[in-house]
Amino acid sequence: MDWGTVTTEDLIEALREVDWSSPPRPLSEFFSRFTFPRSSSKWNSRLKCNLYYYRTNYFIMIVTILALGFLRRPLAIVAALLTTLSIAFLNDSFAGTFSEKVTRTVRQFSPHLAAKMRPPLTPVIRGRPSAKRAIYICGRPRWVFVLAFSLASFTLWFVSCGLLTVLWALAIGLLSTLLHASFRTPNLKARLNTFREEFRAVWRNYSEL
Repeated sequence: MDWGTVTTEDLIEALREVDWSSPPRPLSEFFSRFTFPRSSSKWNSRLKCNLYYYRTNYFIMIVTILALGFLRRPLAIVAALLTTLSIAFLNDSFAGTFSEKVTRTVRQFSPHLAAKMRPPLTPVIRGRPSAKRAIYICGRPRWVFVLAFSLASFTLWFVSCGLLTVLWALAIGLLSTLLHASFRTPNLKARLNTFREEFRAVWRNYSEL
C-alpha cells in the first residue's frame, strides 16, 4: 500500500472505523529502529503508516502523560478520563463494544431496562440497509453521549483549574507521538499486519452486503 496517496481525511476515517480492541505493540518493537526520513514524501508516508499501525501505543502514551500531569489534581484526572471517553466514543468499534457491555451488565439486574437500551432497527431495502448505519450507545444516538461527557469534562476542567496543565501535557504527548511516528522506520511486519487488517475490514464490509 502506498501511504503517500492516503489523505488525512482517509486516515482519520480509518482510525474512526478500525477496531481498537487489539493490544498495543510490544515495547521492543515500538522502540526498535529509528532513521531520519530521506525526503518529505517518505516522511509523509511513514507518518501515516506509523499513526495507523501504532495507534494503540500512541493512545496509551498520551493518556499516561496526561495522568502523570494530574497526580495532584484528582478532579483533573476525572476530567481527563471523561475527555478520553468522549473522544473514544467517536470510534465505531469502541462505541459498539461499550454499548454491548453496558447493556449486558444492565440485563443481569433489569431485563426490561436492557430491552429499552437496544438500538432501533435500520430499515432494509432489497437486502441492503437504506442508509449508512447510525451508531447508538445504550439506545441513544452517539452524539448524546459525546456531548454529555464533553460538557461534564469541561466543567471539571474549569473547577479543577487544570486547563493549562492539560494543554502542556497534551502538547508533550502529541509532540512525542509526532517524533516517534516520524523517525520510527516501518518494518515488514508492520506492513503485513496493516494489509491483513485492511483485508479483514474489506471482507467484513462485503459479508454485510
